[in-house]
Amino acid sequence: MAKVGIMSKYGIRYGASLRKMVKKIKISQQAKYTCFFCGKTKMKRPYQSLLRVFKYMG
Repeated sequence: MAKVGIMSKYGIRYGASLRKMVKKIKISQQAKYTCFFCGKTKMKRPYQSLLRVFKYMG
């Protein structure tokens, strides 16, 4: 399988358009973002709608 990356576990199931859409979402979920307060690039999404810097623990 070439160029499937994070979606390789789904193989040929579910159709190409759905896999591409889910791949875009999964990549944005696992990306690191810049913190609004301290400017560090350590912000992650622990849940679907939250962004948190793990240094703050809150």
